[in-house]
Amino acid sequence: MKAIILAAGRGERMRPLTDACPKPLLRVRGKALIEWHLSALARGGVREVVINTAWLEEQIVAALGDGARFGLAIRYSLEGRDHGGALETAGGLKKALPLLALAADEPFWYVAADVFAPGFDFGATAAGAIRPGQLGHLWMVANPPQHPGGDFGIGDDGLALAGRPGASFTWSGIGIFRPGFVTELMGDFEAGAKARLRPYLDAAIARRRLGATRWTGDWADVGTPERLRALDAA
Repeated sequence: MKAIILAAGRGERMRPLTDACPKPLLRVRGKALIEWHLSALARGGVREVVINTAWLEEQIVAALGDGARFGLAIRYSLEGRDHGGALETAGGLKKALPLLALAADEPFWYVAADVFAPGFDFGATAAGAIRPGQLGHLWMVANPPQHPGGDFGIGDDGLALAGRPGASFTWSGIGIFRPGFVTELMGDFEAGAKARLRPYLDAAIARRRLGATRWTGDWADVGTPERLRALDAA
């Protein structure tokens, strides 16, 4: 499989750390946050990765290069150069997808660069979670203190459910999607426009075409300097 890592955000809540360093390059337990994902993807058999960038993107390209030292081939979707800033989650995905050169129904990994999940297994077993006909599959975690309401529920049939108080989990930022998630659901904006992903996840849920699995491994949303310090302390 191939993968897209979303790494374009400004990291406002991480300031002042992100004033001179892009958030994906902040160091967690001895290496850059995005390197944990790259290493895990390579262990899982992924060989091609597209990374979208915007804020201080030249630092990301310089630090990661062509990906050879990770056993990967990395290409970059340069939103800062091409559009003057980040296109947000859906906009970034739509612009980056053609760089993966996927077959019509070929699934790909989607990974948010600003989460920490060092033990996640991107191998064949996890990749098989997406069922025929589904547009995507999400891995869900327990709601952290900063997001107590969660995002989505998980039905007994393994489908993601619209969020319900007391019955929801938080999306880990890791998922598998088919190209149809973009081509079928994101026709309301042009590539290069800004758009958030949540409305399209909701649309896939409404069509009963988004799966979900609970994941209980180590996970953190590295959203503030305090959370970063807590990860290093642990």
